[in-house]
Amino acid sequence: MTVPVRPLRFYRYALSGHSHRVELFLSLLKLPSEFIDVDLAKGEHKTPGFLARNPFGQVPVLEDGEVTLADSNAILVYLATRYDPSGHWLPREPVAAARVQQWLSVAAGPLASGPAAARLVTVFGAKLDAERAKAIATQLYTVLDPSLAHRSFLVGEAPTLADVALYSYTAHAPEGGVSLEPYGNVRAWLARIEALPGFVPMPRTPTRFTA
Repeated sequence: MTVPVRPLRFYRYALSGHSHRVELFLSLLKLPSEFIDVDLAKGEHKTPGFLARNPFGQVPVLEDGEVTLADSNAILVYLATRYDPSGHWLPREPVAAARVQQWLSVAAGPLASGPAAARLVTVFGAKLDAERAKAIATQLYTVLDPSLAHRSFLVGEAPTLADVALYSYTAHAPEGGVSLEPYGNVRAWLARIEALPGFVPMPRTPTRFTA
């Protein structure tokens, strides 16, 4: 395992699933890291200093020496490529690599517009269409559940970036009023991720919804 020359600087918001997926991967890789919490309520993500790191004004952001990266999925790919020479988390075999990329696209698409968006409504009061978000979530998990019927993880019998990218917002989908009760394979998959050495949880957020 390659080790950084000095600790990675990770700018995060603890209740952000995008931040958590990077935090989780840093822990799974056992990489030395310095966490810098960004106070979104105070607008710290829109200050000139932060915008110099990410002009979109969004967390997370990772600094590794002279390298500064935004976008959680891009950060995952960088960390896997830079610090996992075994290719365990981002396979080099063409089909497996493509399947990981498919799931990263799902994380940026249906996962973000479905369970993540529904949670934004209930936890943060976002002015989004909650029913549409929950409908997208239902469609997503209706596809995801059978895909896990005969494999332990999304791309086979070992975890990859695909699992890291989809875990956080799926585990916290009930906070957005999206029940995981109908999806036994999904719940078993979450448990397998939570049993991985180095797993770290994302803080739970109480809402007036239960699911």
